[in-house]
Amino acid sequence: MKRRLILSAATAASAFALGGCSTQRIDQYAQERPVLDLQQYFNGTLDAYGVFTDRSGTVVKRFTVVMRCSWQGDEGVLDEDFVYSDGTKQKRIWRLKKLADGRYTGTADDVVGIAQGQTRGNAFYWTYTLSLPVDGSVYEVKFDDWMYLMTDTVMLNKATMSKFGVRLGEVTLSFSKRP
Repeated sequence: MKRRLILSAATAASAFALGGCSTQRIDQYAQERPVLDLQQYFNGTLDAYGVFTDRSGTVVKRFTVVMRCSWQGDEGVLDEDFVYSDGTKQKRIWRLKKLADGRYTGTADDVVGIAQGQTRGNAFYWTYTLSLPVDGSVYEVKFDDWMYLMTDTVMLNKATMSKFGVRLGEVTLSFSKRP
């Protein structure tokens, strides 16, 4: 009996550990509300507040972003102005295209290739490679980017950065849509 209990506990622990390693899928969010309409949310002016944390979870940089967003049909522009805690500034202009089945593509000057994304329920997931300048060098870093609509005006964003499959850190943002 004791041996069976230990075996059951070990099996449960293994299943829990393996479940913790599973990758989330966009379809998991299909029933979540409020439903994210990317064209509606990213239309107008938004403010964002974020942090970049390294692998240990230490905040390396804080930043704010003002986004001016507009759409013409299925094509959108997200014009982002970043201000970092060290005083540096950066601009990124995303050009998005809406496709079938909640899918989107995106490009920007510092994005390598084309970003691919999809919405379901309250979530948007997209992945892309960004040319990231660090201390005089430029690195191509992969982003796995998840956004979750919390209310009609607030969205949370968590992006994991990696290179060669090694996790480098995370970017966490809170978006607030202006009235």
